Amino acid sequence: MTKLKYKSNLNISYSCKYHVVWCTKYRKRILSFDIQKELKHILETTCLDARCELFSIETMEDHVHILVEADPQFGIHRLVKSLKGKSSKILREKYKALRTRVPTLWTNSYFVSTVGGAPLSIVKQYIENQKNR
Repeated sequence: MTKLKYKSNLNISYSCKYHVVWCTKYRKRILSFDIQKELKHILETTCLDARCELFSIETMEDHVHILVEADPQFGIHRLVKSLKGKSSKILREKYKALRTRVPTLWTNSYFVSTVGGAPLSIVKQYIENQKNR
């Protein structure tokens, strides 16, 4: 049996892990291999800046899955907003096709689920197997 690991800041101890999924606008298949590679780097950097731990990322041509732990005082909504906003800005500046094919890169919505008692290895395996579906 694995021991739960908690993080802490000055005020609280926590373990808040989330599975988050979001899609491209109109579910267009516009995230090419090169864009996906750059997107992963942007998401990793953004999570580091927000002091959130990114356990797993899987990108497809039309959506993104991540497994992340976020400080509850920072909030998952704020983190997702930052991830989507920064990645959209950087990718749309670099890749003209992302500016011309869709009015915005991402939809306004996203899916988020707390991981709860599920072992992280199982959730990571699910996310990593998304491309094989």
